[in-house]
This record gives sequence, C-alpha cells and structure tokens, in this order.
Amino acid sequence: MKQSLYRKQTPLSRIGTSANYAILGVLSLIALYPFWYEVVSSFSSSRAITAGEVTWLPVEFNTEAYKRLFQDGQLFVAMWNTVLVTIVGTVLNMTLTLLAAYPLSRRRLMGRNGLLIFITFTMLFVSGVIPNFILVKSLGLMDTYWALWLPSLISTYNMFVMKTFMEGLPEEVEESASIDGAGDWRILVQIILPLCKPIIAAISLFYAVGWWNSYFNVLLYVTKTTKQTLTLKLYQMILQVDQNLLDHASGSEGVAEMTLTPEGIKAAAIVIAVTPILIVYPFLQKHFVKGVLIGSVKG
Repeated sequence: MKQSLYRKQTPLSRIGTSANYAILGVLSLIALYPFWYEVVSSFSSSRAITAGEVTWLPVEFNTEAYKRLFQDGQLFVAMWNTVLVTIVGTVLNMTLTLLAAYPLSRRRLMGRNGLLIFITFTMLFVSGVIPNFILVKSLGLMDTYWALWLPSLISTYNMFVMKTFMEGLPEEVEESASIDGAGDWRILVQIILPLCKPIIAAISLFYAVGWWNSYFNVLLYVTKTTKQTLTLKLYQMILQVDQNLLDHASGSEGVAEMTLTPEGIKAAAIVIAVTPILIVYPFLQKHFVKGVLIGSVKG
C-alpha cells in the first residue's frame, strides 16, 4: 500500500513538480507583495514614499507614522474597544449559530422545512440602513455596543455552513447517547460540539475578522470618542493628517506637519489593523481549512 502511495518520480514528474512549486511561489509573492509594500512604506520617510522610491525595503527608516498614531494614547483605547467588541460579538454569534444550526440539522424537528424557507428569505431581502438606524435609535441603543451586537447576532450563511457540517456527523453517535438517556442539551454540549471543533474554529474566525474590521455600523451608532473602535479611529487620524496637509498648503500650519503624509499614516494604519489577525490565523489554519471544506459540501 505504501509503495503505491509513494511511487518513485520520473524525471518528467520532477520537472512538473518543480514547475508547480515555482508557479505557486511566484503567485504567493504577487499576493503578499501589496501588504509587504505597506509594511515597508510605514517605516519609510514621507519624501521616499512621495518620490516612489519604496519597493522592497524601507527607505530612510523611521517610525514617525507609528509615533503619530500612538502619541495621544487614544489608539490604545480604540484597540481595547475593538478587542471587547470582537470577543463578545464572536461569542454571541457562535452561541446563536450553534443553537440554530443543531436543531435545523435534525430531520425530526417539526416544521423544519418551513423554518429553513423562512431563514433563507432573510438572505435574499434585507431591511436597509435607514430602517435599521431608526430601530436602533428607538430602542435607545445609540452609543452602546449592543447597537453593534444585536442587529448582527447571527449570519444566515454561517449558520447554514454549520448546519451542513452537523448533518454530516454520524447519526449513530447521537442515537446511542439518546438510548443511554442523554437529552438534547447534553448531546449538543458533550457530543456534537467536540465533533464540530474544525467548523467552530473556521466560523469563529469569520465572525472575529468581521467584528475586528467593522467600521460602518460603528460610524452610525457610536459617537462617543471613548467607545470608538480601531478602524474608525484610524480613519479619523488619516483624515486629520489630510486636513493638516491642506492647512499647511494654505499657510496656516507649521512645516513640522509636512513630515508626515497621508500615505505613510495609511500604511501604518493598515499594518496595525491587520497584524492581530495575522497573529491569530496560523493557530486556527488547520481547523479553518478542514472546517470550510467539510462544512461547505455535505458528506
């Protein structure tokens, strides 16, 4: 059996394998270069960025962009707010996704087909921004994180992926636990959830990335500076640099403001926003790939 799996490669197959690795390497560099360019730009001088001298390595290395973003301490508050919104939002999302997907994956659920049609309807038709804003305001949720969490408690698409994964689990496991006297809650917590670790990790990452990058809802519902999240705070800082540049051009600001350009601030902002997700992703990559593949296609 092992011999059939690991057959000796011919010279032609070695050439083909090498060509595949070379093509994949080139495509990987093409995909990674835009982010790498932002990294080196964030550590380069404004003059070098404006002159187009930045390519693979920082030019006239400096950290002025990062100093500018962190100088007043507001970015640390925004990062903490983002962590809070992401953790609580992801936990709420996963709790409701699991509680919805498990019963819908069981054929013995009464009215299952009708519920699935009703839930699918929500994927095709949405209320829109203005009705959502009026609803949130009428509920008194403005300037609270519940204005972000409640309207986005569950993603229909992610719930269907979770449901498809659960439908592929062996029914005999649940039946044997039921014969031994286990109820639905015990089966879900002690049997189903341990078997769903790959899809839980994948969907949790989907939800977490969405919360981490959330911007528009924060802009609509959160006006207090102390409650703003990272993406909105970075956007405001970039706008401030743009305004300072315009003020300098009109002669109302000092020369010191020209040491920074919007391009350098934007590059540093991108690095700050993306780095936490890049740190977390490798720990979930194995479960992420497995969960998506199994959850997307039944069986």
